[in-house]
Amino acid sequence: MAGGARSARHRHAAQRFWQLSDTDLDDLLALTGEADRVELKLVVPVAAHEATCAALGIEFTRARALRVFYLDTPERALHRNGVVARVRSIAGRADDAVVKLRPVVPAEVPPRLRRSRNFIVEIDGMPGRYVCSGALRARLDAADVDRAMARRRALHRLFTPPQLRLLATRLPARLNVDDLAVFGPVDARRVKIIPTGHDRALLAERWTYPDGSRILELSTRCRPAEALRVAGRTADVLRRHGVDLSGPQQTKTRTTLDFFAGELTGPRR
Repeated sequence: MAGGARSARHRHAAQRFWQLSDTDLDDLLALTGEADRVELKLVVPVAAHEATCAALGIEFTRARALRVFYLDTPERALHRNGVVARVRSIAGRADDAVVKLRPVVPAEVPPRLRRSRNFIVEIDGMPGRYVCSGALRARLDAADVDRAMARRRALHRLFTPPQLRLLATRLPARLNVDDLAVFGPVDARRVKIIPTGHDRALLAERWTYPDGSRILELSTRCRPAEALRVAGRTADVLRRHGVDLSGPQQTKTRTTLDFFAGELTGPRR
């Protein structure tokens, strides 16, 4: 009985973050059994950026700088086909590249890919929504991304052979990676904080677009078995700091593709 009551309390607390119907929450919890980790994300309303940073002690002045780029067709065919190709230039560290399937059904991932140590099945969750993703990651050398964006290096060289094979399954006919358009850059800053009252770090990311508009996202990762407890604790801590969990939510990927889509007239040559 005590265990059941504790589980019910965790579920009730978690709903303050997830804001899902009981059926959807049950589906989410069932899916966690097939995932490697869960990432909780919250996009803070623009009007609350300054207050949220002040309340949580977020300071981006000395935060690590990144430049983020997505690759897709001008019509965003990859995104419509459930795949994301992203590369990052990271100050003071190796660049990186990821090919992400979203959504993905874990049981349908080819066994060889599922066994790869570079492939992670992750549930990305925001208030009111969640999606299961499969991400194949690779580390690059420093300045690889900058060279490619300056057109001194072919785009396909930013990805490993397994990543290229994964992309090929979703590319439109007669296109290859070097034909894709570049969506970016976005200037990003990220810093880890541990809010008062929390038992884990939150990652604060601020993305600034060329027109000066910004996204502020807070996130934390946990093991699937911890999802309910961490969601409930995170919601309670954020609410005690005055952070609004009810604002509109949209992924950074979708926001970036939408922003740059109007600037593209055709694939990169």
